[in-house]
Amino acid sequence: MTQNRRPSRKGPPRKGPSRKGPARRSSGPPRRSDKPVDEVAEQAARRTDWGGVARKGASVLRPIPGADRGDAYAAKAPERRSPRPELPQGPQRTERARTEAQRRRRPAVRLDVPQLDPTGLRGMPAEEQQRLARRLRDAGEDFLAERFGDAHVILRPLASRYAAVAEVQELFGLTLYRLGRWTAASHRLEQYEAMTGAIDQLPVLADCYRALGRLNDVQDVWDRLRHADPDAQTITEGRIVAAGALADEGRPRDAIRLLEAGPLRPKRPKDHHLRLWYALADLYDRVGDLQRARRGFARIADVEPEFVDAADRLAALETGDTPQ
Repeated sequence: MTQNRRPSRKGPPRKGPSRKGPARRSSGPPRRSDKPVDEVAEQAARRTDWGGVARKGASVLRPIPGADRGDAYAAKAPERRSPRPELPQGPQRTERARTEAQRRRRPAVRLDVPQLDPTGLRGMPAEEQQRLARRLRDAGEDFLAERFGDAHVILRPLASRYAAVAEVQELFGLTLYRLGRWTAASHRLEQYEAMTGAIDQLPVLADCYRALGRLNDVQDVWDRLRHADPDAQTITEGRIVAAGALADEGRPRDAIRLLEAGPLRPKRPKDHHLRLWYALADLYDRVGDLQRARRGFARIADVEPEFVDAADRLAALETGDTPQ
């Protein structure tokens, strides 16, 4: 059974991306890790939380068809399908929702120089390791601030030169995904999985397949993911993508059943729970189950009133307005 090989870090945990506030870059010089690169060799099988930080920046996936009115869990990337209807409140309302969705994904953190897996660093001089780590840190900051073009400029030569460094292939794959380059992104993420056995990027890989119309491959990835031992966020994101593939096939009720099997009543809802609720409420709306759709959007609004356009969707349902 495939296992996620990312053990927890020792010592106080590094803060992950905040859900509030825009990204901010420090005006001072970049911070460096106090640990010398030579010590990386002593951590032979240990990976850091760098990939986890990157994953948090990429976990907002493309929408199920019809669910992108507020970009609730869509990557900011070109869509392969034709535009779908706007809310009746007008384009200004939709733009406000999209701006809010973008703001919510910007972390207010700065990355330290990442500790790289020594497997791909064998024979590399310590100075070159430090330089690579700093460049990867810079690309990571661009990625988390949604400057994907800037991240691509840094990562493209690194990905070619350091083909054996898993962290480079992972972040390059995530950047390509956010740029809407589905085929190239899938190749990099496939390489990352083959190198590490990690399952944390499988939802993103599945969404690349979905964008390419490879719906059978989406199902294969979902089967692997649900039989592995992922964390709650990863399995939920995978569930959303798998449901999206079912909806793409014209099977919205099967997609609903899949989402209904997810975490609908957590004690402390997090963003991935809200995204699942949004996707499910939208599908209820699509199939004409307006009572469940209202309850779904109301639940989101009760937990977090500013979550994308859930409050607007609820108001439209309560007044009898529906998207044209």
